[in-house]
Amino acid sequence: MRRLPFPARPFARSSRRPRLTLAMTALAVLALGACGTEKTTVGGERTVRTEAVESRQPAPALAEIQERIERTCPPPGAPAGAPPSPAAAPHGTEAPADALVPTAPTAGPDVELSARDWCASNLHEERIADALLELADPTPAKVGAILNGLGYAGERVHGVKQSGATTQFFLDLREKGGRLCLKGTAAGRETVVDKCVAPATGPFTPGGGGR
Repeated sequence: MRRLPFPARPFARSSRRPRLTLAMTALAVLALGACGTEKTTVGGERTVRTEAVESRQPAPALAEIQERIERTCPPPGAPAGAPPSPAAAPHGTEAPADALVPTAPTAGPDVELSARDWCASNLHEERIADALLELADPTPAKVGAILNGLGYAGERVHGVKQSGATTQFFLDLREKGGRLCLKGTAAGRETVVDKCVAPATGPFTPGGGGR
């Protein structure tokens, strides 16, 4: 039997093993904690995105829009504000002889739509644009379905046709003697909805009756 030169230390190896075990355990806890943090972060981001989507308010019903128009817009026939006059040349200066002099419009929404039409148009434009902004592949069928879903009856929707990757449409929104119509281009995030002028009476003709 071989003798050790120094007295044996029976607990030396056993005390080292727990320290090593504790160190490995701590590393494992940290690793698990990091994994848990990553999962929580990813999950948290998903929750935020989901809540953001869910928090988006649905478009107000057409009846609600009509109620707002009656409550907040001018009465039928109220004239729109007069368009601004062309700016005069500064005092002491003279405009060049070949300068283009701006003229006040004589036709179009600025002069042909009443104050009530302008007010109502803003409410309609916003809800329609919001409904079309997220529409992928805006085909005539999809655009028509969205407009119908917003409460605009088929007889008010006109000229729905595709042009490349976009779809054009008109809405006849005449009521109580007004001449309001809307013309729109559904193109995803580039969607545009704007005012146009419908005939005072008679049928609506896209491109002719609505300008």
